[in-house]
Amino acid sequence: MARKIANRLWMPHSVPQLMAMMTPAAQIGYGGAAGGGKTDTMLGLSFLEHQRSLILRREATQLNGLVERSVEIIRSDKFFNGSKNIWKLPDGKRIRFGGLPKADDWMKYQGQPNDLLAFDEAANFLESQVRNLMAWNRSASGHHCRLFLGFNPPTTAEGQWIVAFFAPWLDDGHRKPAEPGEIRFFAMIDGKEQEFETDEPIEVKRGEHIRVIRPRSRTFIPARVEDNSFLMDTGYADTLEALPEPLRSMMRDGAFGAGLDDDVWQVIPTEWIKQAQARWTEQKPSDAPMTTLGVDPSRGGRDETVMSPKYGVRYFGEQVVIPGTGAPDGQTVAGLCIANAQKGTRIGVDVIGIGASVYDHLKDLVGDRVEELNGASTRRSEGKTDKSGRLEFKNDRAYDHWMLREALDPKSGMELAIPPDRALAADLAAPRWKLSGGKIQIEEKADIKKRIGRSPDRGDALIDAHATTPVSVKPRSNTERAEMSYEPEY
Repeated sequence: MARKIANRLWMPHSVPQLMAMMTPAAQIGYGGAAGGGKTDTMLGLSFLEHQRSLILRREATQLNGLVERSVEIIRSDKFFNGSKNIWKLPDGKRIRFGGLPKADDWMKYQGQPNDLLAFDEAANFLESQVRNLMAWNRSASGHHCRLFLGFNPPTTAEGQWIVAFFAPWLDDGHRKPAEPGEIRFFAMIDGKEQEFETDEPIEVKRGEHIRVIRPRSRTFIPARVEDNSFLMDTGYADTLEALPEPLRSMMRDGAFGAGLDDDVWQVIPTEWIKQAQARWTEQKPSDAPMTTLGVDPSRGGRDETVMSPKYGVRYFGEQVVIPGTGAPDGQTVAGLCIANAQKGTRIGVDVIGIGASVYDHLKDLVGDRVEELNGASTRRSEGKTDKSGRLEFKNDRAYDHWMLREALDPKSGMELAIPPDRALAADLAAPRWKLSGGKIQIEEKADIKKRIGRSPDRGDALIDAHATTPVSVKPRSNTERAEMSYEPEY
């Protein structure tokens, strides 16, 4: 009964919607521009193609439009339970609506298999929320499963994960771009997602055991307001045209590189990060050895151990990223530091947590070439001020973040070059600051992790590399700060 009603009342009304219905891909990205029919597509999939569907918005208060549209499609709310936000149709279909306002709210849905898992405005979700719930995108009856992510270009740094997730389609710098609707295959190996040519099973050795992993198919289908005849008739395209830039390019054209909205208290402006990444080349400076290696050791679990090399005073090399399971103790991390440093490189280690053990082992191995970085202390920041000479720092963590901010400032003349890694850029853009007792204070790492759903390890490692004093250079002072007024002596 319900299938007949749905088939009569809803059908794809654009080529992108038809592509989304027909693609065999297990993971679908859809949209780009506003008005492309994202909401209708996920509702159509739930009513026509799936038995158990979970459709999510970041805020539960944003579900009203979804519910109202679903009632329009069925032309009745007889089978809808408003208190639980769930459709229970006569043919056994279950379609549930929910929200994930807090980082850990995904846990409310764990253990509940859904053959359709759909995120509306997916760029507003944390990557951790999406990936954690992907584990329950399955069907006990063997029904075809889909992950559906409908989204516009992200307007904040926290939403940039969606571009990395669909990098072959959305990242202009991707080494192997994909066409719209083209299917690629991905699998998570040792905490890092990798692309594969096919979905053939892969054997991964874990200690004495062999685990078989099958890559999942993924595609991205772009859609614009021109594809939505209903909205074109309402003049919605003219509304999008009237938006100010860069919002017009993002919403009207689906331009993923158009711009981001920075929080007013963001420590490092996103534009400064983008400029530094644009200066980066794969070719290291030929006359500059590796002066420092910043190390942010893993705290275990999903956190990563990240090593960030710096050459000379301006060039940061590609980071070495190791899953938490690959660096289980301080001795192992210390060995990895030695393996990735050059002779004469000074190694700066975040000594909080496992870092203390890493520092102790390195002290035995390289002596004074290892530097202890403790963000909670005031050893290096005492008496220092920002470039205005007016604001002091709450602790070394604030000092180190601010020194990188001032070095990245286009007016500084430093012209730092940092790797064009989206995860690194998001990490550097994540921290916020405030004035506390007249001093600059940076948001705690635990609070950042709670807000963005992951640990900003890559950004912290680069900050550590910048904060570490090269062996041949005297420690910074108020007049010789942030490596702006000297060159190292090699």
